[in-house]
Parts: sequence; structure tokens; C-alpha cells
Amino acid sequence: MRGKWLALGVLPSLLLAGCGDKNRNVLTPIAQPAPGTSRVDMLVLTTRLPTSEPGQMFSGERGQDLSFAEIAVSIPPDSSRKVGEVQWPSSDTPDPEREFATLHAKQVERETAALAFRAALRRQPQRRVLVFVHGYNMHFTDAVFDFAQFMHDSRTPAVPILFTWPSRGKLLAYGFDRESTAYSRDALEGALTRLSENPEVKEITVLAHSMGTWLTMETLRQMGIRNGRVPAKIREVILAAPDIDIDVFKRQVPALGSPRPGITVMVSQDDKALAVSRQVSQSSARLGAINPNAEPLRSELTGLGIRIADLTGVKSDDSLGHGKFSSSPLVVQAIGKHLSAGHQFSSGAGGSLAYRAGALLTGTASVIVNVPLAIVDKDSQEELKRSLDAVGAPEIAGHPAQSEAPKAKEP
Repeated sequence: MRGKWLALGVLPSLLLAGCGDKNRNVLTPIAQPAPGTSRVDMLVLTTRLPTSEPGQMFSGERGQDLSFAEIAVSIPPDSSRKVGEVQWPSSDTPDPEREFATLHAKQVERETAALAFRAALRRQPQRRVLVFVHGYNMHFTDAVFDFAQFMHDSRTPAVPILFTWPSRGKLLAYGFDRESTAYSRDALEGALTRLSENPEVKEITVLAHSMGTWLTMETLRQMGIRNGRVPAKIREVILAAPDIDIDVFKRQVPALGSPRPGITVMVSQDDKALAVSRQVSQSSARLGAINPNAEPLRSELTGLGIRIADLTGVKSDDSLGHGKFSSSPLVVQAIGKHLSAGHQFSSGAGGSLAYRAGALLTGTASVIVNVPLAIVDKDSQEELKRSLDAVGAPEIAGHPAQSEAPKAKEP
């Protein structure tokens, strides 16, 4: 009964988060960028149905074939915006000095997309690719601007590819969206396979959010079963607020084969959206909302080589606590630093808050920590320290630390 009332209490917040007054006709390019703005170029792969609606490009319905697009987004000057937020256009003619705006948006054929990708890859010294798979209740324009915001704020050194699947962008279309992820598995597998077979690509990271994590894990599972393992170039898989039944996840991971990609799961016990998802799906627990210190789950995930980043209590402007991976300045910048480091961490100046996170972010997990990722620059160290103090997490390197995980509270 408690769960039922929790779901009813959270539902109004979800409704507000899902509707809003956003202007959706935002993909019509502006005449020219404004001084001081930044530009994010991305390649889009989608199983959505193209639309003739101006400024939208793709609808929430299912397309028959995989479509491609090239999109460039203008980000307002850093002095005019807050890290972790999308400054959504208020009209069809946005002000690029204070709002996100589209510089270029064009649907292209596969061959043209391949040429554009090759050119972008050659401008990226490490030849890395970041594939983003969004979550439930997402319009196409939401997915584009959210990914542009993440790429800009994280400063991730990789060629950005947005894989967007058919979502109607409606709270009560949960069932349609869920089936649309299954509809898109083969397309995502084909895209990841082609990227892996490209000799110019050195490394692939897949970042997935919410329901997109189920699509990602099912696709990787499919690849593992088909080929005996996931392609070696897929080095890292980051699952943010995964909307996956924990029992299903424990079956998915072994099917990826061996060796398999490093898997980092970002969880938050104050994720209100996953609380509702648990009630809707009638599952025992959603992976993104687990208590990572509870046994036997802790040992089971450690045995599977899963690294956990517990974001419970981390502050962000996301009232539902469901999008902290991109809305929390601390977390989005930490992800970028991790990927910039090529999965290696330095000791940092003086080592005051830098710590050995190898068990969390490289190799096999043996510890679970209460902060998202290692941060080594001075400004971020201070912000991390404040966040640790705010959530009561154990301090690190030169400060008192817990020798073992705290025991799970009794229900």
C-alpha cells in the first residue's frame, strides 16, 4: 500500500515534468551564430518516422528503416547559462545569446552520414566515439538538445552519436515506448557493429539513460549471444538511472560473453521516476534505485564485475532525481573527466581528494563508493568535498574513511 501511495504522490510531478510549455519547432536553423556561443555537432541515427512538421524532423512514431541526420546546436555563452541545464528556446526564433538554437539540421542518406562521421573522427585525436541512447518520454527535439547539453557540459573528447528510438513523449505512453525499445534492438546492434568494424574507430563508449538502458543491455546481450562476446572496441557502458528489473539485469550481464565491456551503473535511491516505474511494472526493484550496500545484492553485482556510482543525495535541479547524470554539474563534469582520462586517473595536485577508483571505473569492482567519479582539478575537488559533506559520505584521501560499506537499514 505504501508503494501505491508513493506512486500517486509522485505522479503529478511526473506529469508536470512531461508536459511543460516547451516550443517543439526548434530545429529550423538560425541565420548565424552569436559571438561567444559554442557549437556541438552530432550524427543522429534513428528508428523514428520522419515528419514534415517544420522544425521537428522526426516524430514519435516508428519508421520502417534506420534514418540518419546531421545536426549542429548552438550553446549560449557560459556566462549566460548554468551547467546542467538546457536553456530551451522560447519561440521559433531563439536568441542564441541566451537560448539553445539550431545551426544545421538535415536528414541525410547513409553514405553521406558515413562521410561526415569519417571527417569528424579524423578531427578527434583519440578516435573515440560516444553513443547516447536516451530514455522514456522523449520528443526528438528533447533528445537532441539534451545530448548537446551533455556533450558541451561534460567536455567529453569523442565523436557524438545520438541513437534515438520512437518515443511519443507522453507520460502515459509508457507501454508504447517500452515496445519501441524492442523494435529498435536490431538497428542499434547494426550501428554498434558497423562502428566496431570501422578500422579508424579506436574506442566506443555507450551512455544510456532510463528506459534506454534496457534497449542498450538487450542489444549488447543479443550481440553477445550471436557472436560469443560484445565487440572489443566497446570498452565502456554507462547506465544512468537504469529502468531495468534487477533480476533481469543479473541475467543480461553474463550473456554479454567474456571479456565484456566495463559496466558502470549510476543509482539513486531518491529517484522518484523509478519509484513510479516499479509500481507500473510490478517488479521487485529497478536497478537504478537500488541500495548498493545491501546484501546479497552488493556481492552479486561485485561478482558480475559491475561498478556502482551511488548518486543518492547528490543535488541537481532535476526535481525527480532521475537525470542527475546530466543535470548535476558535479556528475556531468565528472563523467567528462573520466572519459577524457581514457579510463585512467592521475593522483591530482597534492592528491587531496584524488583517490584510487580503479575498482569502480576500471577492471572488476571490489568497492562501492558514495561519489560518482574521481575528480582531480582543484576547483572540482572543492566542489566534490562540499558535496561529500552535504550527503554525509565518507571522506577520501587524507580524511577519515570507512573500511567497509555501511550495513543496509532494516525495512
